[in-house]
Amino acid sequence: MIYAVIPLTASVRRAVKEKWGVDGHGEALRLHGGEESVAYRLGDHVVRIGPEWRGTEEAEWCHAVGRHAAARIPEAVAPLTTFDGATVTRVEGRPVSLWPYVQGRWPRESEHALQAARLLARLHNALSTARPAPRPVRSFAEYGLFGAEDGPGGHGGLDDPDLDLWLAEFHRTHSNRHPLHGDYYAGNTLVHGDVLTAILDWDESFVGAPEYELAAAATEWGEDQLHLARRFVDAYLDEGGTAGDLDDEALAQLIRHKMRREAAYFEQSVARGVRHDQEDLDYHHTRIEIFHRLRP
Repeated sequence: MIYAVIPLTASVRRAVKEKWGVDGHGEALRLHGGEESVAYRLGDHVVRIGPEWRGTEEAEWCHAVGRHAAARIPEAVAPLTTFDGATVTRVEGRPVSLWPYVQGRWPRESEHALQAARLLARLHNALSTARPAPRPVRSFAEYGLFGAEDGPGGHGGLDDPDLDLWLAEFHRTHSNRHPLHGDYYAGNTLVHGDVLTAILDWDESFVGAPEYELAAAATEWGEDQLHLARRFVDAYLDEGGTAGDLDDEALAQLIRHKMRREAAYFEQSVARGVRHDQEDLDYHHTRIEIFHRLRP
């Protein structure tokens, strides 16, 4: 896996002090992960530095979703506000935010899937009361989610007019919409004492049908196995999440949309000059295989 390389510069450290009143000059620990952004621990805080292309308005919108969730469930980790009430400042062209440090480690999907399903149900209930303004920039997952519309990276070479028609009809008949986390997988959560205690990273949040996020999360936590994804869905429904039940066709088709967007993201990153390692290439090819295997 290739992670972003962005230094914690003296300018970022000064901004942390000026905007949040937090000493930014202590020893910094680069936290593991981050394909687009990097995070550094400074004592009880985490400094997060994003890519230059992510706009301030978009980041603030996503952070507001996280703050709404954090006010309602303890696991949601939201950014801290600056002295002037913002959550983002720009330094050297990049969005910088400050977060509380939360102790923990990444969970194992096989061990924590059912916990994750129940937590997602509670998260969706928390987010269902949010009424944000329209997202300033569309999220990557939204393109093609409602039908044939193309987006960044195209369809990653996975054109499927039948899937386009199915998605359009699904969203015509499923009108429930509210903010979603947008990237609910193990790498954006933490466990402590074998309990899921944190949901992180709201960069991909958007307003959509909770059924989509349920299906997308089910395949992540179900380790790409449809029978394990079904267990995830059932645990979520038992917890009273906002999504309706998904039959096998709906589960498969919504997962296929996720696979297609991931393929598009891969193609877009190649066009930007990213050189992928063998792990990334194997992952990409596996996702393409899943897309074809799940075709109804």
